[in-house]
Amino acid sequence: MIVGAHAVLQSTNAEADRAFLRDVLGFPHVDAGHGWLIFALPPAEVAVHPSEKNGAHELYLLCDDVEAFVEGMRRLGVACAPIQSLGWGLLTKITLPGGGAIGVYEPRHARPRPLRARGRASRSKPRNRGSKDRKSLPRDSRRREKR
Repeated sequence: MIVGAHAVLQSTNAEADRAFLRDVLGFPHVDAGHGWLIFALPPAEVAVHPSEKNGAHELYLLCDDVEAFVEGMRRLGVACAPIQSLGWGLLTKITLPGGGAIGVYEPRHARPRPLRARGRASRSKPRNRGSKDRKSLPRDSRRREKR
């Protein structure tokens, strides 16, 4: 059974983009080993749009007040694109340190209730960065540790 989603951002400067997600956006995270950070995200939704090709995916973050978001980013020295008023929401974009862009919008469309994970119980709190417990180590390190 599906218990979540894992989005991947491709970056020419992954370390800087990870620092942005961690330090600027403040996303909780775990270190999966060797500084490879995995970030928690708020509830998500997915839409399928028609396209001329398959495999082209986009990531948008949702916010309650895009104007307040842009102002908060400005105070942190992060530039945002001008807010566009579109039928489905108010959209801005932020450019990550690695050069990629992420859309951030205040939705005007109906939103589904978040899906609840079924199956195994999930942890109520993410582990802190740099956690030394066994589960935070890469799988091959766990095998070596057992020996």
